[in-house]
Amino acid sequence: MKGIDVTVFDDGRRPELIVGESLIPAVVPVLRKLGLEERAAAICKRKPGVTFVMNADEKMEFDFQSNASMGMPAYAYNAPRPEFDRLFDARANELGVRFARTRAKIERTDGGGVRLAVETLEQAPWLKGAQPDFLVDATGRSRFFAHALEIPAEVGPRKDVAHFAHFEGFADNQPPGQVMIGRLANGWSWRIPLPSRMSVGVVINKDAAAQLGETPEERLEAAIARDPVLAATGPNRRRLTGVFTYTNYQLVSSRGHGPGWAMVGDAFGFVDPMLSPGVYLALHSAEMLAENLDNLEAYSHEMRKLLRAWMGLIQYFYDGRIFAMYQSGMKFKRKFPGKITDALHMFFNDKVCRMASGVTITSGFGHGMLEFMSRPAGWLTNPATLAIR
Repeated sequence: MKGIDVTVFDDGRRPELIVGESLIPAVVPVLRKLGLEERAAAICKRKPGVTFVMNADEKMEFDFQSNASMGMPAYAYNAPRPEFDRLFDARANELGVRFARTRAKIERTDGGGVRLAVETLEQAPWLKGAQPDFLVDATGRSRFFAHALEIPAEVGPRKDVAHFAHFEGFADNQPPGQVMIGRLANGWSWRIPLPSRMSVGVVINKDAAAQLGETPEERLEAAIARDPVLAATGPNRRRLTGVFTYTNYQLVSSRGHGPGWAMVGDAFGFVDPMLSPGVYLALHSAEMLAENLDNLEAYSHEMRKLLRAWMGLIQYFYDGRIFAMYQSGMKFKRKFPGKITDALHMFFNDKVCRMASGVTITSGFGHGMLEFMSRPAGWLTNPATLAIR
């Protein structure tokens, strides 16, 4: 779109299921910029919000409608992948991008750079053997450039594994399209409504997962059966796909660019599937890089700012502080009912929802508000009792 000749090296192989099916509202403006929202809407399930199921009796609900007052999308989508991904290939092809259907091989150069191997260049004859002016690593958690250049990663504290599959026979979420996140004994679960099926997954500490069975199939089934909420919503469930496993969460490359190259999306940093920021960070990082090709330092700085902001917000869910704030607020609301407490409740929900939508994720006020409110919340409810372990 900027008049730059682009070649994509991609062998076209995709797993049957890909983590990152639940999108956030901040993705929608990028889809619009690329001319893809109508196509995405045709294959996706509209997502009005997210519900966090704390236990069988308590739910914390977020409605994206609050974004409308800021002129931002009041909805998102639940995307069947890899069909969703193919929309981008098709659009890129329409815009003149050329595809070399091969997995690229690269070599290190002096001064911290990379270049394409000769056999890779031969698969793109239109390049006439010339090295591209700029290379972008969009290989996700394969972290192609990071491994080639021996760039270390900053590793987060969690040691989780995710198992998930598609099912039929689970009860529909309410309202339709709403994503449900549940607390488990040793982790958390998701239920993502997709067209004609439900994506169900569990994210569990690796040691705890090993106690559930020897195979991913056994572990996922055991996790569903042992959780009262999951078991109750899918008594007649039938698995439609294989069970897929994802690991190496919370990895951020210590360096995201160099001479003639940069990383985008998960190759730069993968935060965590909690709150579903992955696809947004992938698309928005590409958007930011396109705007900062002449200022890679600015690009990397903004990307790290985003990653830190998401990690900070997600930590409130893992350590139980967000749930403690909710419980304490509800106790206060029941004790002092009225317009003031109703307004405070709505204010809190709107601020958290907009941050989790990606709309105000880097807001200093938002993060400061959470830090300020989490302290007195701990007086009424101990966050440790609500932590996701």
